[in-house]
Amino acid sequence: MSIAPFNLQWTLTFEEEFDGPVGSAPSPHLWGRELGGGGFGNHELQSYTDGNRNAFLDGKGNLVIEARQEMVTGEDGITASYSSARLSTKGRFSQTYGKFEARMKIPRGQGVWPAFWMLGDSIDEIEWPDCGEIDIMESIGSVPTILYGTLHGPGYCGGQNLQGRYELHEPLSEKFHTYGVEWEPGQIRWYFDGELYSTISREDVADRSWPFDRPFFILMNLAIGGDWPGVPDATTTFPQRLVVDYVRVWSLSRYEPPVE
Repeated sequence: MSIAPFNLQWTLTFEEEFDGPVGSAPSPHLWGRELGGGGFGNHELQSYTDGNRNAFLDGKGNLVIEARQEMVTGEDGITASYSSARLSTKGRFSQTYGKFEARMKIPRGQGVWPAFWMLGDSIDEIEWPDCGEIDIMESIGSVPTILYGTLHGPGYCGGQNLQGRYELHEPLSEKFHTYGVEWEPGQIRWYFDGELYSTISREDVADRSWPFDRPFFILMNLAIGGDWPGVPDATTTFPQRLVVDYVRVWSLSRYEPPVE
């Protein structure tokens, strides 16, 4: 397995520890919401809600994003069979390059789809996938031992994405793990519990565009259903919970060449 060619030094720029009273909503100063039940381009089955209905602090330093099997009609007028939450730092925090990391305990089950990811700030002016997408952590609950880290960009998106994967001997849902990327000009590296498992570089996209030299914002969500994970079945239990201990971001201070 390859290693980074330099020792890197980082400066903390964003820190969310999810401290607060039990049942309170995550900070609106740090986290906005994406709402409704429009399927989000993937034919997902949930409606995303606001407030503390499906995203709340547990009083022990964790955020809980909870998906429930219930009929809910969002502000968009769409009625869905599941409720959940999708949090975003859009308009609140974004950064070009750096180290992005979260410590999470993810759920499992057919049709369950947790994600920790980023989108380009330019998404309102430049449509997806041209704005770029960096998936730091995705897991589909029917294959609970595999972690995916993915890039989407112009000409390499959807089923034609650039993707790395990490496979464990036990389900990811068994305990908390850290999921992160180190993002530099021309290269992004994916880490699981501090271990490098995938690297994608500008050269890997050949003559296609590399939109990863611009600010990106953070998203966390727990989707139900969709084209990739499929629909829940009789084996899927609810509620499902994505539990987040922290989200931290660092900027790259400087390269330090390795000692020969």
